[in-house]
Amino acid sequence: MKLKATAIAVLAALPLLSAQAFANAPSAKDLEKKVFGSLFGESYWTDNRKGQSAAWDNVDNGWGVGVEIGYRLNETWGVRAEYARQSLDSLTQSSRVTGDRFGVDAMYHIPNSNVYLVGGWKHFEHNIAFDALNVGVGYRYFINESVALFAEGNRFRGISRGQWNDASIKFGASWIFGAAAAPAPTPAPQPEPAPAPVVVDSDGDGVPDSRDKCPNTPAGQKVDADGCTIYTEKMDRVGDVDIEVRFAFDSATVSPEGRTEVNKLAAFMKRFPESVVFIEGHASNIGKPEYNMRLSERRAKAIADLLVAQGIESSRITSKGFGVTQPRVPGNSREAHAANQRIEAKVTAKIKEPVMR
Repeated sequence: MKLKATAIAVLAALPLLSAQAFANAPSAKDLEKKVFGSLFGESYWTDNRKGQSAAWDNVDNGWGVGVEIGYRLNETWGVRAEYARQSLDSLTQSSRVTGDRFGVDAMYHIPNSNVYLVGGWKHFEHNIAFDALNVGVGYRYFINESVALFAEGNRFRGISRGQWNDASIKFGASWIFGAAAAPAPTPAPQPEPAPAPVVVDSDGDGVPDSRDKCPNTPAGQKVDADGCTIYTEKMDRVGDVDIEVRFAFDSATVSPEGRTEVNKLAAFMKRFPESVVFIEGHASNIGKPEYNMRLSERRAKAIADLLVAQGIESSRITSKGFGVTQPRVPGNSREAHAANQRIEAKVTAKIKEPVMR
């Protein structure tokens, strides 16, 4: 089947139509959710090699008229249904062959353009029933916001009773239905603003004196809605406290002298109510390392228990044994053993610092 030169020329020219035509078109947003109806006439070119029915195989080119109804789903997509009455030449008889075509299409409208693409399904009733898929391209020329002329070309591919190829080009007019968007209401005139009251902010923190719950804020400090300084809290090392605690051999019982040292640590922590302590138990390098690790853990816990007894909350205390893994003095001398058998306390407190502007 050969398409006539005029049909090819029209289809090729669709995307090249003037910019002025696009300028007449309503915006895609204005067409959204609108119904359209169309009337059209078409030229139809047949593939006379269908090979399924003599009556259908021997029809030649012809024409048709039809109607469409469609709906614009959004700015780019739409759907439509179509009916056409066709009249085709016959290669074997003097009378013309008439029949009906029904179909549905999806429509894709190219943004910022009057060009659209179509694809769908068609059913033919020409003495015998046939089905086909179609793809095509079209162009709309808007006369105004409600009326448009259009040209559209389609290629049909048979999907029943053989694979065949027909083509058509149609010209028609469309009417767009639906209320236009209501214009935005004219805003009511605004009353003249009242004179701004005089605001007094003595400390210059941005909060007027009438609402300032913390007057005389130091300059440069950031404040909250009540005019009070905003603080950040961070954990800072207050100090490391060595506790001179001696234990009897293979014992985790704290001696009276050791209890005095623990009392000093408890007093230190009470001076810093937000402080926490990490108790480290260390052992000398005598005996098996595994045993020394367990022994150092028991001794560290004994110190923690004494702190709780002195009124320090258990949530502020952490204890851990390190065995012989962190010696203060390396070696196996009497002096090294004495130095390494120790309890260390690392005290950390929450420090508040003002946030600066």
